[in-house]
Amino acid sequence: VQMVESGGGLAQSGGSLRLSCAASGFRFRVYAMAWFRQAPGKEREFVARITWSGGSTNYADSVKGRFIISRDNAKNTLYLQMNSLKPEDTALYSCAKGKTAMVDTLEYDYSGRGTQVTVSS
Repeated sequence: VQMVESGGGLAQSGGSLRLSCAASGFRFRVYAMAWFRQAPGKEREFVARITWSGGSTNYADSVKGRFIISRDNAKNTLYLQMNSLKPEDTALYSCAKGKTAMVDTLEYDYSGRGTQVTVSS
């Protein structure tokens, strides 16, 4: 299992970034996926999840209405479109793979190394 995030960088407050997570080594299309983030000195927190079918999504309250999670099963890639960025969005963002195939689980067993997002005020 391998997941490689990209697309992070420096953005201004109010700006946008699009993160990608390229997955390999497993049948991407049958697993729920999620994004998590961890800011310096803070616990890792849930950001967004998408069902294995792609038919349903959920978001943390802190990003609802600003971030959009999506997936392209043909490309084995997970995305996170981040709009109206705030300085408090600054964190290391990583994608995570659901633990069980064809189950919209809340448990995840693998994560990528992450991509850094820094939002300046």
